[in-house]
Amino acid sequence: MIHAVGVNHILQEIDKRMSQVSDFSAKVALTQQKVGQGVKNFETLFFRRDEGDEFLMVTTAPQSEKGNGYLRTGNNFWMYRQNTRTFQHINRDESINGTDTKAGDFERKKTTELYKPYVDANNKEDIAEEMLGNKKVWKFTVVAKVRDVTYPKQVYWVEQGTFLQLKVQSYSLSGTLMQTAYFLKYTQIEGKYILLKGMFIDEFEKGNKTVLDISGVSLKKLSPKIFTKAYLENLSK
Repeated sequence: MIHAVGVNHILQEIDKRMSQVSDFSAKVALTQQKVGQGVKNFETLFFRRDEGDEFLMVTTAPQSEKGNGYLRTGNNFWMYRQNTRTFQHINRDESINGTDTKAGDFERKKTTELYKPYVDANNKEDIAEEMLGNKKVWKFTVVAKVRDVTYPKQVYWVEQGTFLQLKVQSYSLSGTLMQTAYFLKYTQIEGKYILLKGMFIDEFEKGNKTVLDISGVSLKKLSPKIFTKAYLENLSK
């Protein structure tokens, strides 16, 4: 089948939708299910400011994790532990509160800067039109073009018309399926699409999954003072 739409065009449209939102704050609830550990619920306050490529999140529940947080400024990722009042440098593939979501999942990153279309020996892109449930999607494969990515290969299911990601499968360098992410619910605020619910399934350790629920969304401009170690420390008190 000949496709009028190429993978690079779809990736550019995804980035365009992401870039419409520059400042963002919300409450993020993470429900983590781990084999042998039952279900754990985490609540966090989340702030993101794209102008400086920054985000900050602080845990508000459960009590045992309250005050712990994460801060990204420029190329630096920090994890803050309230009980020791210390900041530790981390990588973008660090899990948030031990869940299946990664620090890198919360940053705004341009897909086109990190990934390129996978092509076969005949230089043909791996793209097809499919149905995902009752939605028409493009299914395609991308591979990393930089080293600093959590997953070197991903398969996307992107809704036709809206260019919203509905499902992403992520693979290791050896080709092992590591995670399947479902983007289950979006809303429109000020004409911009915002994700409200997602599910991240650990395919490596079967039975583990994390559900992400986002509420209280605001797109109001945020002060640069929020994205500092001092602000995170103050929030944690």
